[in-house]
Amino acid sequence: MTARPFRRCHGMTKTQRILAAFALAGAAAGLAAPAASAAPIAPLALPDLPTAAPGMPAGAQPASVQEIGAKLSEGLNQLNALAELPNHLAPVIAPVQPVTDLAGAIQ
Repeated sequence: MTARPFRRCHGMTKTQRILAAFALAGAAAGLAAPAASAAPIAPLALPDLPTAAPGMPAGAQPASVQEIGAKLSEGLNQLNALAELPNHLAPVIAPVQPVTDLAGAIQ
């Protein structure tokens, strides 16, 4: 008879334990679903707008959720442009690349 490893189920692999955990979670969710469906549906509401802290300029507080989304989108567009910067600099860097590689090899 061989000894079992400490704190492990005999004959159960890690994948089987993970699948068993998912099955248990799915069963629990299935049992909770009928109780949740009996509750009345609450209307969807947007969150309250944040208020400006004391001492902040008047334009710092957004006027609407749409304004927050627009500012977020603008910031993401700027971040995307910054991420594309190396692609735009490649033609400028390419002519001096052998010199910089040689300088790096000398160190």
